[in-house]
Amino acid sequence: MLFIGDLLKIRSLTLTVALWLFVVTTGVAQNANLGSWKLNEAKSKVPAGLGKNTTVVYEAVGADYKVTTDGVDASGQLAHTEWTGKFDAKPYPVTGDTNVTYRAYKPKNDRLLLLANMKGDKTVSNGKIQLAKDGKSRTVEMTYFGAKKVHATYIYDKQ
Repeated sequence: MLFIGDLLKIRSLTLTVALWLFVVTTGVAQNANLGSWKLNEAKSKVPAGLGKNTTVVYEAVGADYKVTTDGVDASGQLAHTEWTGKFDAKPYPVTGDTNVTYRAYKPKNDRLLLLANMKGDKTVSNGKIQLAKDGKSRTVEMTYFGAKKVHATYIYDKQ
């Protein structure tokens, strides 16, 4: 036989679980960048002499994000980088890329991220990441600053 106290405990537990599920699903839904992305080389426009990330993985790590890339560098050698930080426009260290020491991400809205790559305190490239409305693809437009500016467009499909 259930007593009033038992019913209140069940109700409280049910509300707690429902609230927890709402918070978890809302948090995931708010950042459509999370997940694995694969380069669609046929749709991308990458000038000769530039490297390319063939896979990019965004994941939540506590209050931060971790971005892991795998691909090839400008000389065709395998490349792997990792970045962990917040999307708050502040630079956080990048590992695995001799040309980039810091990266900063700044959200403009729920589908647009701006980014800047730095070598020391000098910006060496910047770009924008635009998610498609359906969330199944994204376009990364990059500008690289060297002897001359070079532009590249990378199209990624969600995995």
